[in-house]
Amino acid sequence: MRITALNPPFLPGYSRGQRSPAVTRSGCLYYPIWLSYAVAALEQAGHEVQFIDAPAMDMSSSQVLERIRDFAPSLVVVETSTPSIASDVKIADDIASKGLTVLLVGTHPSALPAATIALGSLFRGVVAGEYEKPLLGAAEAISENMPLEIVPGLVLRNEGGIVDTPRAEPLEDLDSLPFVSEVYARHLPVRRYSNPNALHPQVMIMGGRGCPNHCTFCVFPQTLTGHVFRARSPVNIVDEVEWVAKNMPEVRAVFFEDDTMTADRERLAAIAREMIQRRVSMSWSCNMRADMDFDTLLLCRKAGLRTVCVGFESGSDRILAAMGKNLTTARMRRFASDCRRARVRVHGCFMVGTRGETRATMEETLSFALELNPDTAQFYPLMVYPGTMAYRFACEDGCIVPASFRDWLKPDGTHNCVVRTVDLSPEDLVDFCDRARRKFYLRPRYLLGKFMRTVGDRDERRSVLLAFRTFRRHMLRRG
Repeated sequence: MRITALNPPFLPGYSRGQRSPAVTRSGCLYYPIWLSYAVAALEQAGHEVQFIDAPAMDMSSSQVLERIRDFAPSLVVVETSTPSIASDVKIADDIASKGLTVLLVGTHPSALPAATIALGSLFRGVVAGEYEKPLLGAAEAISENMPLEIVPGLVLRNEGGIVDTPRAEPLEDLDSLPFVSEVYARHLPVRRYSNPNALHPQVMIMGGRGCPNHCTFCVFPQTLTGHVFRARSPVNIVDEVEWVAKNMPEVRAVFFEDDTMTADRERLAAIAREMIQRRVSMSWSCNMRADMDFDTLLLCRKAGLRTVCVGFESGSDRILAAMGKNLTTARMRRFASDCRRARVRVHGCFMVGTRGETRATMEETLSFALELNPDTAQFYPLMVYPGTMAYRFACEDGCIVPASFRDWLKPDGTHNCVVRTVDLSPEDLVDFCDRARRKFYLRPRYLLGKFMRTVGDRDERRSVLLAFRTFRRHMLRRG
C-alpha cells in the first residue's frame, strides 16, 4: 500500500521535531525523528512510503499537495506541533478534500485528540501516543477494507461524533525496528539538519524510549512515550552507529535524542564498551541527566562522547523540587566537575518561570550558571505544552498569556514567552534571559577560554563562528 508521511510546511526553517518546536535562532533543524521511525516500521511491513519533510526540503503547500496527488497514497500521515496546529489541520483538511484518508500524529493531538479533531472537518482522526503500532494497524485495516475503529491508538471522526479506541500498547522490542539512519539516507537531505551540540553533518537516533523521571515540563514522556524506560540493546545501538560510519561517509556524528541516556547507567557503560571493543570511530553527543558518575563519563569519553546536553534548569533547590527534577544543586555541581575532569563538553540549559519562581530564584539560577561555567548555555522562559503537568499548573493558576497556540511563537517563528508567574510578567522572564545570556557569554574569562580552545581545533572554530553570528543577530537585542 502507498502511504505518505508528511512533515508539513509552516514557516521557513521550522524545527517541528524538537521538544519546543520553533524557528531556532541558531538555525538548528531537527530531523522529524518520530515520523522517521514510523516510516521505518511501515517500510519494514512492505508498504511503499513517500516521505516529505517540507521545512527541510523548502516545499510550499501547493508543492506538497502536487507531490501527494501524483503519488496517490491510500493513507497520509501528517505530523503536527502545538504552535503550528491550526496550519497543520488546514493542510490535513486540504489533503482529505481529495478523497484521501488522513491521520494526524504528534504530541499535540496525543494530548488533545478531541480538540484537535474539532479544529478541522475532513481529516479522519489522530494517533494518540507513539506512532508505529497505530499506523501499522491503520494501514492493515485500509488494505483489508476494514474499519479504522478496530485499530487501537486512534481517535476518529465519524458521523456519530468521535470514536476513541483503546490506547495501543507501547512498543517493547525496540531492536525490532529498522535503523532510522537508513530512512534518513533514503529519504531526507541529511546535510540540512543540525544541532549545534554535535558535529555536522549528523544523524539523530534513539537508544531508548520512556523516561522514569517526572519533570513537570518534559513533553515526550507525558504525551508519547510514558515513564517506563524501554531500551534498545547495546549491540543493536552500536550496530547502527557502525552502519552510519560505513554507509553515510558524510556523517561525522551521532546525536542520541533520548530524553536521558542515564536511565540505565550500566547499559550506557555497556554501549561505550561495545563502541571501544569494535573500534567504532564516530563522535557522539546525547541528552544527559546531571547525576552521571565520573567513571562512566570517562568511559563514554573514551568511546567518542563529545558533548552532553544537560537540563540544570535552576539554581534554586526549591524550584528544582517544584518542577519534579529530583536533583539538587550540590549533585549538579559534582556532575559538572566530573565532566570537566573527563573532558566532556557540557551544554547547560537553564529555565525560568516555573511555579513559585521569583526574582531572587532567577538570580540564584544566573549565579549557578556562572559558577558551573558550562561550555555553552541557554537561558529560556518555561515553555508549557498540552499534556504536561506544567501546562495544567499554568492553566490552573491563570498564568497562560497567549490567546491561541500560534502565539507560542513570535511572528518570525522564534519562541514566545507564554507564561507569567504570580510575581513576574512574560516581559520580566524574557528580560532576565536576555541579561543572563549576555552576562554568561561576555565574561572575559569565558571569551579568553573560547579563544584558547579554537587554537588548533577546526571544529571549535566553526562552532564559535556560528555562535558569533547568532550572538550578533540576537543577543544584543531584547526579546
